[in-house]
Parts: sequence; structure tokens; C-alpha cells
Amino acid sequence: MTIVSRAAGIGVSILLFFPQIALAGDEHHAAGNQGHGKDEGAEIHLSAGLHRLLNEEMAAIENGMQELIPAISAGELETVASIAQSISDSFIMKQKLTAAQKEELHRVLPPLFIEMDQDFHASAAMMAHAAGMKNSDVVNFYFSELTNACVDCHKRYATKRFPGLMKENKGEGHEH
Repeated sequence: MTIVSRAAGIGVSILLFFPQIALAGDEHHAAGNQGHGKDEGAEIHLSAGLHRLLNEEMAAIENGMQELIPAISAGELETVASIAQSISDSFIMKQKLTAAQKEELHRVLPPLFIEMDQDFHASAAMMAHAAGMKNSDVVNFYFSELTNACVDCHKRYATKRFPGLMKENKGEGHEH
């Protein structure tokens, strides 16, 4: 059983509600930050318990992404399908949360974060489907989509954890 499979049973994955949130700050931030204001570049602050669960999910997703690389490059599409499905199924909202934790997530998470997370998990499901259909080109496309989703979410919601994404050098050093 991979770490991704174990994470699916952890109990929480907002992810993309996720990659973004889970990594958004340190565990000492209060949960009172409202997610209804300015969305861009906003760090999301969760209670220590939710923060821990999301970090566990993010670590599992990261491990799954790393496991995908050799499986894709070796043409092990059954393995790819299994890993991608585990990533798809890791939604925090499908996990067993207390009523207070569910309320906190709905209160704190910006709508765009939730949308990005849903898109991430949908892309993982599409990768699993493509792998099941033995379509390596589509698998590669969805691997790129997942990677881009992680970067976009981290750039928007986890700049403290990933400061290298804070400022992109748009066009610098590139001539068009």
C-alpha cells in the first residue's frame, strides 16, 4: 500500500483544496482568517489540527507525484492508474471531519481555492482513466496538468512556504 493510499483514509483533503492550503503557513496560525476577501496571494490559516491533516495529504500527494514519474516513463500504466486514482480520491472533504472542522473549512477556504482543488482531483481522475485506456499521451498531458495545478495553487496560497514562486520573472531574459 503506497503512502498515497494511506492518505486517502486520513480523513481530510481539501486539496487543491490542498496542495495549497496544507502548505500555506505554520501550524500556529489561528483559524479565524476569513476566506471571503481578496483571494489572490492570500495565505490560508487553519487550526493546528486541520493544518496537520492537510500537510499529511500534501505529503502523500507529493509522494504520489514522485511515484508517477518512473511509472509513466516505464509504461506501467496499471501502476499509473492506481496512483492517479489514489490522488483523485484524497479529497479532504471526503475524510471524516468533525462538524467544527467542516465549518472551519467552509468558512476559511476561498471559493477559488475550492475550485482549483476540485479541478486538481478531476485531472487526477482523468489521468487514471487515460492510464486504464492505455493512452500514454493523455497520461502525460494530465501529469502536466497536475504539476501546473500544484504550482498555480502554491503560487496563490502558499507563498511563504514556496517563496520562489512569489515573483516570476515574466519575460526577463527571454526575447520574443
